[in-house]
This record gives sequence, C-alpha cells and structure tokens, in this order.
Amino acid sequence: MISHPSKPRVTFLCQRVPWPPDRGDRITTWHYLQHLLASGAEVTLGCFQEEERDADAVAFLRERCAEVIAPRIHRGKLRQLTSLRGLLSGEPLTVPFFRHPSLAAAVTRWCATPPELVFVYSSSMAQYALRCAAKARVMHFAELDSDTWRQYADVGVRGRFGRVALSWIYGREAKRLLQFEDRVARTFDRSLVVSEVEKDLFMQQIPGVVPSVLPNGVDVDHFTSSGDDRRHPKTAVFTGVMDYEPNVDGVRWFVEQCWPTLRQRHPDARLLIVGSSPTPEIYKLSGKDGVLVTGRVDATPPYFDQASVAIAPLRMARGVQNKVLEAMSMSLPVVASPQASQGLGDVPPASLAVADSAAATIEGVHQWFADPAQARRDGDAAGAWIRREWRWERMYERLDELLDSLGVSLAPR
Repeated sequence: MISHPSKPRVTFLCQRVPWPPDRGDRITTWHYLQHLLASGAEVTLGCFQEEERDADAVAFLRERCAEVIAPRIHRGKLRQLTSLRGLLSGEPLTVPFFRHPSLAAAVTRWCATPPELVFVYSSSMAQYALRCAAKARVMHFAELDSDTWRQYADVGVRGRFGRVALSWIYGREAKRLLQFEDRVARTFDRSLVVSEVEKDLFMQQIPGVVPSVLPNGVDVDHFTSSGDDRRHPKTAVFTGVMDYEPNVDGVRWFVEQCWPTLRQRHPDARLLIVGSSPTPEIYKLSGKDGVLVTGRVDATPPYFDQASVAIAPLRMARGVQNKVLEAMSMSLPVVASPQASQGLGDVPPASLAVADSAAATIEGVHQWFADPAQARRDGDAAGAWIRREWRWERMYERLDELLDSLGVSLAPR
C-alpha cells in the first residue's frame, strides 16, 4: 500500500466489486467511489469478488486506489451454510454471509491511523467498521435491507435458502437485520437513504435517527438515445440482472398476467428482456410470443432504442430504480409498479404510468403501443426531466455538502 500523507484518507466498503457499473449497486458504488478519487482522496477499498470476470475489475481498481482487498465469495451451498451460523449466534443470516477474516484484518489495519472518512454501502458491510475510529463514518443504506426480507416473506418468493421460501426464515431475517441496522445507524455519524419515501420508512423503523437523502444519479451521456432508426413502435423492454429474484418475479408475473392480452391486441408486439445471468425459467420465455431474452449485453442503450416503452413491474422493490431512471434518460415512457416508482419525485405525469394491477399494466403499455407518436413525445419529456434533475453531478454536489457538514474535506492538504 502506497500512502500519500498530503491526501485525505478514505476507507470505502461495499458488497460487490464496484466495476463495471452494470447493475444497481455497482452503478451507485462506482460513481461515488470515482467521485471520491477525483476529489483527491486516497482510497482503500474493501469488497467481494463473485464472478471470474471480477479479477479484471479488481486490477482496474488497483490502478486507482491505494489498496484493494477483494476476497472471493461464492453464493453456493457452502456459503449458505456459513450464513446459517446466524441461526446459532442469533445474528441476521446476511452478516456472516459477508464476513471474511482477510477483509476484517485489512479494515483494522487501515483504521489503525484513523482516516478522514469511512464510507460503507450496504448494511452487511457495516460489521467491519463498527469499531473503527475515523473523523466521520457514513453508512449508505440505500434502503433498509430488512424491509426487503419482509417483502420476500410477504410475496413468498424462492430465495437464497431453498427452492421454496420459508416464511419463518425470511421473517426472522427481517427482524434480526432490522436490529442490526438500528445498531449501525446509531453508531455511524450519518445514515443515507435514496429517497424521501425511504427516509420516512427509516424513521418509522429506527426512531430517533434522521437519515439524509442521497439519491442515485444517471449517466446521461451514456444513456442518450441515438434516434428512432431502429425503433419498433410495439416493443417493450425490461432491463436488469436476471437472476435477481425481484426481477425474475416481476418479469414472470408480467409475461403470465399481462403479455397474452397485449399480444392479442397487438399481434406484432415484442418484449425484450435484457440483462445478465437469466435463470432457466427466464431463458425458456425466449422465442415465444415475441419475447427475446438477451443474456449479458455489452451495453443496454441499443436495446432501449429498439423499444417504444419500458416496463418495471416489480412487486418487491424500494428506493429509486436505476432501470426506471435509465429508461427515461433514453427518452422512453415507463410503465412501473407502485413499488418501482417510489422516490422519483415530480415526474412529468404523462411519462410514467404507475400500474398497481395487471389490468392497469396492460392499459399502460397499450396506450403507448397504440399511439407511437404520443410515446415519443412522452419519452422526450422524460429524457429532458432526467437531464435536468438526475444527472450524477447533482448527486456529487449533495455528497460534498453532506461531508462538509461532518467536517470532512477531500481536497488534498
């Protein structure tokens, strides 16, 4: 590790390797990490590798950070058994799942001389910093993970611990993880969430702690439409990592409950399901009734540019959904569930159809399939709004103001 005494020191902890920015948490962590680096900080990074390709990402990050510790973690049966130790210890199962001795040792070493800032993304990573001394410790919850487990229990999805969700495990995890999140929020100097909706929930669940709101942003230069040359007026698009259970659940629900009616009304309608790691049940949808499952793609903008409307029919979601922001940045109107549309603020009303049922979802998509010119007008309004309100530079300014309020300056001394 090379240290530069003139540079402010930051320890940055997150679950996944924060590169490339190709899924929700990586997008957020990469943008805030690179902003800290660009501001002049010397950053030590702790995270986990999950895929073979992560080795290249770690090499990329080591060229930019003072030190990167990224042990490999496998989301297989052995790791699940490790997680189940929480049943014996009384911990939430998520905490031992993301526990690793080499990362714990590294954080202890990094904090032997207190850094200016410890920045943690995702509550499971807070275990490494609970006893760290620093000028300021910031916990970016995004949203309360405990509430995600509660939603899993309510919907009854398949999950990490078995083919069929065991409601008592999910319920236990929601309760124990909330207890852990409460401890973290009361230990760290500042808690962050991504929307006012999340702030209200946070204050209900963890009374006495008032979090700050730091939303996700959009890379508006990347997510810019190249025009209508390849656009199909009756194509819907869904983007997301396709082994992530809320995405799988939402797509399956849409295909089963909404798509048959839409195909009856519009026989040439197409559905693009764009994202890495499709489960076997998602792959089986491809090639039937106008559905295409792409798997991993180099970039999503070309697929947005084939569509007239984006969908986000998630039944389990909180916070601000990157898939919704990115679709709007690509000048597409969006049909989204109430869960997937929370936290967006003053969206141009014609650009977002909030659909709380299959019938409403069908009508939302149908209105734009039936009137392509209106879909373009409403999509253009969405794109203009995103560029005005949601570009990443606005979020960096908010982070700088927050850190300044904690007495942390990232400019080199």
